[in-house]
Parts: sequence; structure tokens; C-alpha cells
Amino acid sequence: MNTSIIFTVTTDLSYDQRMIRICTSLAAAGYDITLIGRKWQSSIPLITQPFKQKRINCLFEKGKLFYAEYNIRLFFYLLFKKMDCIVAIDLDTILPCYFISKIKKVKRVYDAHELFCEMKEIVTRPGIYRIWKRIERFTVPKFQLGYTVNQPIADEFKKMYGVDYAVIRNIALLKEIIPVEKKERFILYQGAVNEGRSFETLIPAFKNINCKLVICGDGNFMQQAKQLVADNNLQDKVIFKGKIKPDELTAITQQAYIGITLFDDKGLSNYYSLANRFFDYLHAGIPQLCVNYPVYKEINNDLPIAVLVDDISSTNIAAQLNNLLVNEVLYNELQQNCLKLRQTLNWQNEEIKLIQFYKNILE
Repeated sequence: MNTSIIFTVTTDLSYDQRMIRICTSLAAAGYDITLIGRKWQSSIPLITQPFKQKRINCLFEKGKLFYAEYNIRLFFYLLFKKMDCIVAIDLDTILPCYFISKIKKVKRVYDAHELFCEMKEIVTRPGIYRIWKRIERFTVPKFQLGYTVNQPIADEFKKMYGVDYAVIRNIALLKEIIPVEKKERFILYQGAVNEGRSFETLIPAFKNINCKLVICGDGNFMQQAKQLVADNNLQDKVIFKGKIKPDELTAITQQAYIGITLFDDKGLSNYYSLANRFFDYLHAGIPQLCVNYPVYKEINNDLPIAVLVDDISSTNIAAQLNNLLVNEVLYNELQQNCLKLRQTLNWQNEEIKLIQFYKNILE
């Protein structure tokens, strides 16, 4: 029987491109993979993947009660499953993974997509921060095996907990770009509509931009984002499409003219981020407006693919986007750089490190 690995998330499996990539690569490498996530009332049917999928039903869909319920249900589900390795994706499933690994005496791995406790929605709420930080301090030192998405985050884990985590970036899969007719220019934000993504300044900026903003995603800031659109009378300029299936999202991204990767600096997780969308825009061959934070700056220094900004005020966002809309020389340079860089900066190259990581610990 193949070596079995179980991955645990709190996301909806249909839209989690990062985990679909990881699980597909490991399944192709010969591992028996199961990905466990949550089921929402709005969840669409799962499509067949080269790995097993399981959704857990919960009575609660958000807040403390959801996390408590999901972790308890996850623990008892895992208790009756066979595995050789259990992988916690971020901090919100780490407790049941730790206890199951102890009970079953199997390998445990921490896959840290971000500095969970340093996200804006956590670090700005002292009570919530204390709870998650207590969980992090208890568990992370016990997960000696792990990986994260960039070196600065790996360095932070080493500094805080003495763990040496590998770096495996979440880069898009290299696929052929199918030429599409861009009937109407629009600017795209894709990903979680969460706190800390600069919607407070991004949306009002479109009062002074002669272009539409399309937002593909959902999250804890959706109601506030829609209110910002109403308050600024931008209903005709800002379009919310909600969650989009990965294949459909790829098609929309290729039709966009400019991508958006913005974060405020209220939390170290944002400052050290390496967002999935950054690579999705790159692989679609579209320039983007991006924050001038360390990891983006390092990539952009090698071959500029984005306009990097320190000032994320509405005034500067409007100025930078308007310039990119009219400056064809700059736009074409960034676009050509995207097409060059995607040939080396892609998942086909990055998955080699992922497969080697699991080979080293399991074989």
C-alpha cells in the first residue's frame, strides 16, 4: 500500500488552488493523499481529483464556535483513519493534527501559508490574538517538520520557536496562455476579500479611474467592501463576482488588463506575505500594482513584472493605475517580463522541492 498523507484545512476544497496543486503533485509522485476541508451551505459539488477529498459538515460557519466545532469533528474523524503522516495547513487545524499524531504515532508536518497570529484580523483583536498565540506556542515547537512560502516567514519561525522550515513557494502551474480577445479593459482583484487587503483605499480610488474593478473572491471583509462601493457610488464601476472555480478564474485573469496585490502593514503576516494572486497575474501575463514589501521587491528586482508602491492611499493608487492604463511602453515591458519569468518561476520547478521534502521524511 502507498504511503498515506492526510492534509487538513478549514477552506472549501473546490476553491483552494494551493492545496489542489500540492495534493495533485504528491498523488502523481505515488502517495495516497486525502484532503479534508469544510462544507458550507453554499458549497458546490466537488469535482474528481487525483486524490481523495472529504468535507466535514458543521452547524456553525464562522467565529469561535465554528473553530471549536470543526476541530472537535476533525479530531474524531481522524481518530478512525489510517495514515503515515498528518499535515496541518496553518494554525486553525493544528491542534487535532498534533493530538492525532501523538495517539497514532505518525509523522506530523506544519504547512504554514502565513504568520497566522500576525494577520490583521488576529493581531488587532487582543483577546483573539492571545488565544491563537497560546495555541501557536504550544504546538509549533512540537512540529519540527514543516515548510512555508518564503524565507522571511521561515526565519520568523526559527527566531520564535527554533524550528527549521523549508521554503516551498505557492507558484502557479505553467500552462499555455490561450490568446483571448480583451473586449473591455478591467482591473482585477482575486483572492480572499479579507481585512488588511487595502479595500478601504482601493475601492474609493476608482472614483478617479476610468476603468472597472472586478473582485473575484469572498471573505470576512465582503460586507464592508460592498458598503464602501455604496458609500462612494461606485456600483457601476466595482463588480463583485464572488467565489470562482479555479479554471474559470484562470480565464477571467487572462482577460484582465491589470492585477491588484495590495496589503496594509497592520501585521507582520501582510508585510512578509507572498500572495497566490501575485503569481497568478504573472502566469496570466498581466502587469500588476503591488505593495513594495520585501518578498515582492526581491522578485521584482530580478525582472520587473509589477509597479511596486509604498503609498497605498487612494490618491496614489489612482495615479499609479491611471499611469499603467495609458503608459503603453511601461505596460508592454512589464507584460513581456511576465512572459519570460513564468518560464522559470512556476509550479513545475517548485514541486520538485515539495516531493523531495516528503521523500526525505517518509522514505
